Amino acid sequence: MPQPNDSATVPTDSHSPPGKNLGKGTAKPSFLSNLGADLPASLVVFLVALPLSLGIAAASGAPVMAGLIAAAVGGIVAGSLGGSPLQVSGPAAGLTVVVAGLVDEFGWAVTCAITVGAGVVQLLMGVSRIGRAALAVSPVVVKAMLAGIGITIILQQLHVLLGGQAAGSAVENLTALPAAITNVELHSALLGLAVVAILMVWKYLPAAVRKVPGPLAAVVAVTALSVAVAPNVERISFSGSIFDAIALPSLPDGNWRAAGMAVITVALIASIESLLSAVAVDKMHGGSRTNLNRELVGQGSANVVSGMLGGLPVTGVIVRSATNVEAGAASRTSAILHGVWVLVFSALFAGLIQLIPLSVLAGLLLVIGAKLIKVADIRTSLRTGELLVYSVTLVCVVVLNLLEGVMIGLALAALCVLWRVLRAQINAHAPAGPDLPWRVVIAGSCSFFALPRLNRVLHSVPEGQDAVVELNADYLDHAFREALVAWQKQHRNSGASVVLEEHGTTAFTDAEDNTPQRQDPREFPLPPRTSWLPSGDGPTADDDGGQPPLRSILLGIDKYHRRHADKDRPLVQDLTESQNPDTLFVACVDSRVNPNLITSSGPGDLLTLRNIGNVVCSDGRDASIDSTLSFAVKALSVDSIVICGHSNCGAMKAVIADAEGSAPALGAGFDSWLEHARPSYSALLAGHPVARAAEAEGYSRLDQLSMVNIALQLRKLEDHPVTGPALASGRVQATGLFYDICTARVVLVTPEGIEQLDPSMAVRS
Repeated sequence: MPQPNDSATVPTDSHSPPGKNLGKGTAKPSFLSNLGADLPASLVVFLVALPLSLGIAAASGAPVMAGLIAAAVGGIVAGSLGGSPLQVSGPAAGLTVVVAGLVDEFGWAVTCAITVGAGVVQLLMGVSRIGRAALAVSPVVVKAMLAGIGITIILQQLHVLLGGQAAGSAVENLTALPAAITNVELHSALLGLAVVAILMVWKYLPAAVRKVPGPLAAVVAVTALSVAVAPNVERISFSGSIFDAIALPSLPDGNWRAAGMAVITVALIASIESLLSAVAVDKMHGGSRTNLNRELVGQGSANVVSGMLGGLPVTGVIVRSATNVEAGAASRTSAILHGVWVLVFSALFAGLIQLIPLSVLAGLLLVIGAKLIKVADIRTSLRTGELLVYSVTLVCVVVLNLLEGVMIGLALAALCVLWRVLRAQINAHAPAGPDLPWRVVIAGSCSFFALPRLNRVLHSVPEGQDAVVELNADYLDHAFREALVAWQKQHRNSGASVVLEEHGTTAFTDAEDNTPQRQDPREFPLPPRTSWLPSGDGPTADDDGGQPPLRSILLGIDKYHRRHADKDRPLVQDLTESQNPDTLFVACVDSRVNPNLITSSGPGDLLTLRNIGNVVCSDGRDASIDSTLSFAVKALSVDSIVICGHSNCGAMKAVIADAEGSAPALGAGFDSWLEHARPSYSALLAGHPVARAAEAEGYSRLDQLSMVNIALQLRKLEDHPVTGPALASGRVQATGLFYDICTARVVLVTPEGIEQLDPSMAVRS
């Protein structure tokens, strides 16, 4: 999902329909530019928000009108100033438990002051541009928090539905539930259950009926029924309109520490819920993305205004926002208008609100609370190994309170991550045969935390038994290296050999006297065998001298079978019956040149011809070269031919020595080969364009000769009876490359000059 660039200035908000973004230079649309889509969407959201706001206010122990004040302010203020084009804000079920606790502890007026303080904190967070940081919360903790809130709401509202009074905590509500069931008020319970039943079957009704929001239909229908059959049930009661409910906040009388913690709690929960909701809404449409910092500013402003007017805390609400998107809203105008409709209705039709029974709102909240508990979240946490974090967070939210539950959940999630990151996998495997060594496999983050397990596993290898240590570390500190080296020396003293193989992203030797760090993953090829074979020169060498060459090859094959054969098998299965390379790669036999490495090629990509000095001939005197060219062009139909030379080439040294009369006596075959390369030296002396270009970039005379030799071999390909016609027709292309060993960079060579293929090497130092 695209994310906004928070380091940039706040972008102009798009009022274009979802999926259509304004182009550069487009004038900012007016408030009414998408009124045809936004007006009907705002009415749908208003119909959903009205009963929800009333129910949340009742569940929070706040004045009923406080929910409508928050809904109006959230729509108008947060809709105007926020960074999400389609998110709708208002009172949310996620803060119900917190607000109810604050009302019990401080009273309503002080709770309003806490709401104002939380808004100020949100404003500071938005101005400080830490909107993204607020999302650094484990999703499983958020899901468990919502589920805990859902359970708390259910336990609370069951008492209201049964005609009783809810207690102050979830535990008290649970223990008092049997008595509430015994003393049930039948009319109240039936009305509440009727709301639950309507909401449960609403999605199965015809589409024409479902155009009316389910919560609105349930509340209106059951309220009308209650007037006829149960006129004496307890109903919402207040005096005056929304303007009469406006009340200024007041500061607490002492206990400032608790009030300060409450401010932080409300600010954090409201911010997290708003930002998570905004990100979720962004996934529902294809229009402008949310500016998270600006959204915090909008939410903070709305909470300041709501608290000053005597309203509930405001957050971005996913239910209303999803309804807004599904109703076809095109811009933030819809959210703003929904707030206007709430304000108008509350001012002119307040008397209708007082007809709603409390048990009706309780039934509505029971369904809302149940929707916060998602079985899919439990299954996901089980599959991902986070069920412990989910369960502990949920229980703590229900038994303790929201803040303590979330903090405990975050701490446990952090500990789990720390355990997974720091815990290295260390295992010893006994040999499968009498002549094979023990294998110790180490993977993960190798730090001092893993030393107890490392020592236990290493000392399980019997003394005198050869061992291979496969180190696949992404992090390695000095303490871990020191412990491994100490055991290595101790085990060798028992007469055994210890070979250390490195396959990870961090080098074993780097941990000796450097700061540990995570590095980019290493790709093919493997490091030279001299770095890991038990020879007298390598950093992981045994003390018993070098190994015979054949033995080193066999050890390499053993390592290939253990580490790479299974990974290579899928790559070569399609090549079992035939090959289809696209390039003939003519390279020097020098052991330092790896064609597959410098071209990032895999099995079957290159047909490789290697000879001293990477030469070709066009006179028919070398059957090996001629047959390879014919097989590549005529049988395999390659698309390109590459001539690749390299720096500090021994073959080019021999050419210079031959010209100076000091060529080594290497036999008739070598003398015959010199005939192919002598023209390159003559071209160098004649000031070949490639030599001049290479000299200008600071290459040595020897490397200049290598590049000139490449250019001349390209000319020979044009004169060859097989490759010449293919090059002339364009069916095959020829390219010259020069591999600079000291910089590990590749240079393009043409008959006219050279070109640095790596932009960072464009200017050679």
